Amino acid sequence: TEMPIELPPLPYAYDALEPKISKQTLTVHHDKHHAKYVTVANGMIEGTDMSGDDCETIMMKAHKAGNAGLFNNAAQSWNHAFYWNCMKAGGGGKPSGDLLAQIEKDFGSYEEFVKAFDQAGQTAFGSGWAWLSWDGSKLVVDKTIGAGNPMTDGKTPVLTMDVWEHAYYLDYQNLRPDYIKSFIEHLVNWDFVAANLAKVKK
Repeated sequence: TEMPIELPPLPYAYDALEPKISKQTLTVHHDKHHAKYVTVANGMIEGTDMSGDDCETIMMKAHKAGNAGLFNNAAQSWNHAFYWNCMKAGGGGKPSGDLLAQIEKDFGSYEEFVKAFDQAGQTAFGSGWAWLSWDGSKLVVDKTIGAGNPMTDGKTPVLTMDVWEHAYYLDYQNLRPDYIKSFIEHLVNWDFVAANLAKVKK
């Protein structure tokens, strides 16, 4: 039987992001953590009127209904599926084209964007996410705590970085800033981000 919320395979091999993110981290993070959110969320919607909905719809309905348990698991399912696509081997560095122009317009410079994104990642207390989103007229950086997602504030995510400890602890221990630096300089899949931006600006 098809589950409403699916666990998509990683868009690259488990060892593709080494040495920045190890095969061990991706295996545990995807096959255990992400998989569990998917399983729990599917269990919670079984037999409800949401059993035919997609992940985003379930997340938004749960948010609206104040159902924190379902929101957390559906949002974490969505957030992780999105996060995997935000990275690639040999990624990172400065983007180009329309995306760079938009970043420079909305943040003043690429460097200022990096500062804001880095700050969001470092100050998400405990566990959370850093986001680059489209707010309807410009790009904005946000941080969310726990499973939070900017879509609940009417924004459209174009990039995310997971700063839950399970995203980096095996590779960086408590040095979250080093993981964030690696993510920005070596892992961001700017092609994916640019495609997301183009879609939302249409």
